[in-house]
Amino acid sequence: MTDLARLMPHTCIAFALAATLGGIASPAAAQEAALETARTRPAQWTVSDVMIPMRDGVKLRTKIFVPANPKAALPILFLRTPYGIDDSAQAIESRYKELAEDGYIFAFQDIRGKFGSEGDFVMLRPARKAGDTRSLDEGTDAWDSIAWMLKNVPANNGRVGMLGNSYLGWTSVMASLEPHPALKAIAPMASPADMWLGDDFYHNGAFRLSYGFEYAYMMEAGKGNAQFAFDRYDTYTWYLGLGSLANVNRDIFRNRIATWNDFTAHPDYDAFWQRRAFAIDTAELKVPTLNVAGWWDQEDFYGPMKIYETLEQRDKRGLNYLVVGPWKHGGARVGPGDALGAIGFDSATAKYYRERIEIPWFAYHLKGQGKPDLPEALTFEAGSNRWRRWDTWPPKTGVEQRKLYFGAGRSLSFSAPKGDGEGFDSYVSDPAHPVPYRHRPIQATYFPGGSAWSTWLVEDQRFVDGRPDVLTWESAPLEADLTIAGKVTAKLFASTTGSDADWIVKLIDVYPEHVSGNWPMSGYQLMVSSEVFRGRYRQGFEQPAAIQAGAVLPYPFSLHTQNYTFRKGHRLMVQVQSSWFPLIDRNPQTFVPNIFSAKDSDFRPATHRIYRSARYPSHVTIPVVTPMQ
Repeated sequence: MTDLARLMPHTCIAFALAATLGGIASPAAAQEAALETARTRPAQWTVSDVMIPMRDGVKLRTKIFVPANPKAALPILFLRTPYGIDDSAQAIESRYKELAEDGYIFAFQDIRGKFGSEGDFVMLRPARKAGDTRSLDEGTDAWDSIAWMLKNVPANNGRVGMLGNSYLGWTSVMASLEPHPALKAIAPMASPADMWLGDDFYHNGAFRLSYGFEYAYMMEAGKGNAQFAFDRYDTYTWYLGLGSLANVNRDIFRNRIATWNDFTAHPDYDAFWQRRAFAIDTAELKVPTLNVAGWWDQEDFYGPMKIYETLEQRDKRGLNYLVVGPWKHGGARVGPGDALGAIGFDSATAKYYRERIEIPWFAYHLKGQGKPDLPEALTFEAGSNRWRRWDTWPPKTGVEQRKLYFGAGRSLSFSAPKGDGEGFDSYVSDPAHPVPYRHRPIQATYFPGGSAWSTWLVEDQRFVDGRPDVLTWESAPLEADLTIAGKVTAKLFASTTGSDADWIVKLIDVYPEHVSGNWPMSGYQLMVSSEVFRGRYRQGFEQPAAIQAGAVLPYPFSLHTQNYTFRKGHRLMVQVQSSWFPLIDRNPQTFVPNIFSAKDSDFRPATHRIYRSARYPSHVTIPVVTPMQ
């Protein structure tokens, strides 16, 4: 039986056949009718499309799928989304197939102001403060929805779980802060936590231009999901032609996109962004939480790690867990997960997560069945391609913090620089010719023909190695495997002839020049950890300050956590550059109070120096797992 026939009620199959044979409609029309039926009402479900009232009278559109003829009362899996619920039947058959086969009621809901729901949409609506019983947030909407479903959805067992990727992960987390008593477990995947410090919109003060522009337009140009119409296939060219960000509202958005207006009004880490960052006011974690992250998440890797870290401080009953796999954004949700781009993992890591981790998690908490075999933290160690179990994350024992120093001749080693010299390497950073963040042409983030956005973090970095505005330091081939587990940090000692600068640092695994079993990987440069830091925030994120021209200053910042094995014969590499375009907006390199208001004349070339001396030992610190581990 075809998948289509399996999804369709027998009466609909008969109607489609009659339409085709009896001349009621053309075969194409009949097929389209059958496909529409499959999309909206799978045979194994009783489907209802309802408007659930909130405490303020606003109604939220919700589609509820109850398995036909359930043998016992079932828990509800609740997903709240800003992306529309018309494809929820397809989602059950794809993204949530394994859970559906395990037996659950599914409820999909448009959040306030999106698609079929009433009310006003607010991007990442802040959680109300502790003790505030009058305000509304995503948590109160989840509470009211759960209360309604417990009373009105047949065959439910009184227990609810929440899950979802990205924004859906965030709505799950928000529901757990002041949880309805029936909310028994959540599994947020790739949830943002702080949009200014490290998630979608900013990283350490550097604005994520292409994503911020395109996502804000998609979410707020209409009640549905709108796509900005670029007139260039290569958006690198389009964004460069845009000039100053001041031109966006003047020529394109004209103040109609609320989130863009927030970007321009709040360029620094002020109360606006701090209010929207994840925090927990309660004395202890109340809902069992399975935090799910991907090492190469191109949108929200900071978020799930920060949420796990924050919840861990309030976890008095052992309810907080972490799983990190070798995935892109939401990569654990679909497909086998046996590779990402050109990088193979030797096993179906995403399938493993869904079947061996997620199903036992919800079965235990929502059905009282079995018990998940989970350590505190479960991470996939790419390179060695194996799952690792940890009592804490990052590991507190069995790890040695070792410094990789930049050296003369573009060398990289664990030996600190010696002597009294002022050794440095330099480059000219020109805002008119920024370094692309991935191979050109760079398609739009949501390019309808498929964009490389989802895998850019694993692209071969040789496409920029050798540019005059990219510095590279490289180690000798490793004599043995080297495994890291924990936080990777950078500390640059740098100067500039300008009065502002961005610093981008990449830790890279360089494959041997001859990989006989997989020739395309010969010499491959895989980015393992990376991050950007905007120099104006070296004294604090709330108050930007100009950089004194020529002054050698320290710039310490995190490259996030990682669990990875650099194999014997591979080399370690560090790259430093000052533009990553159009992922990150161009720094004028002339200090202005607000880069969103910069004039085109403010963008000027500057010469940057990265020092590598005994006095100024630039380095990257890596957490090396000791041999007994």
